[in-house]
Formats: sequence, C-alpha cells, structure tokens
Amino acid sequence: MRETPVPDAIELLKTRRSVKPREMTGPGPSEAELETILTIGARVPDHGKLAPWRFIIFEGDARQRAGEVIAKVFARKNPGAPAADVEIERKRLTDAPLVIGIVSFTRPHPKVPAFEQELSAGASAMNIVTAATALGYGACWLTGWFSFDRDVLDGLGLKPDEKLAGFIHIGTPTKPSEDRPRPFLSEIVTRF
Repeated sequence: MRETPVPDAIELLKTRRSVKPREMTGPGPSEAELETILTIGARVPDHGKLAPWRFIIFEGDARQRAGEVIAKVFARKNPGAPAADVEIERKRLTDAPLVIGIVSFTRPHPKVPAFEQELSAGASAMNIVTAATALGYGACWLTGWFSFDRDVLDGLGLKPDEKLAGFIHIGTPTKPSEDRPRPFLSEIVTRF
C-alpha cells in the first residue's frame, strides 16, 4: 500500500518560486545545510549511474574571484564597454551568499544518450533549488552569457568537455517573492 504524500512537500512544490539574487542577503546555508542540499542534488534520476554532473561552490571570496574571471572575459570581448558595465559583470555572483555551479558533462554510453545525461544535470539543479527552498532559503537558477562562454568556463576550471547547466543562487530573502503567471494545464496537457 502506498503512503500518503507529506502535505508540506506537496504544498512546497505547488508554491515554490524563485527569489532574485538581488533580493537575497546572508546568512546562507550552514555547512550541514549545504551538505543536505548537495546530497539532495545528487539524488536524481541517473540512468546508467553515470553521475553526469558535479557541483562548484562559490561562497565568500570565491564569488569575487569568479566575478573577476567573468569581468576580465567581458572586458576583453567588449573593449569599448563602459567601466560600469564591466563592474556589473564583476558582481554577477555576489548578491547571494552562496552560489552553486551545476556542471554538466556526458559520457559515451550504449543505452544512455547525451540528452538524457543533460536532463539528469537539470534535475540535479532543480533538486538543489527545491532543497534550499525547503530549508527556508531563497533560491534562483540562472545562466547568462557567461554560463556559455568557453573562456569563462575555462577560467572557472571546467574541463573542455564540460558545460554549465547554470548557477543556483541561495540566500535569505529580503522580501516576499512575487509569483508569476503559470501556464493553465488546459494549455499544456493533452491526452493520447
């Protein structure tokens, strides 16, 4: 016999929403909470047990160091950019006290196509967002130009065959997050 789902979990999933990083402050998760978040991030569908993802933790000064990488690449590729624009790039990861980079990679496998492995990395990112939210933090999964720029990825230590599924920003919300319109099921559900 199936157990009844925990109502709090269902309510969390029904009401979860992203919190903009600029609307976050400290504190961020404790070490124990971060371990819980990462453990849940690694507990996702993973056909073939390939673990086609890994996590990079940016907290404290590491957020600024990563921002320097982003700003340097931006300035080199946009030589006429105003200093204010370069500064915006430098601060990309500094609003939230914790940012987790979700690194995605694929391995050749006769039964697990690359797309399925990439979906596993996406599931990992969503589990991290959900776990952080369940612990009472704000969370937001973002990308941006720098998530897809090979020079930035190299500067952040990714291997040539690795990509970034995104950055999960986590912190304490400074105000309630507004919900956005969601699709009506009648518009997105069909029956075969």
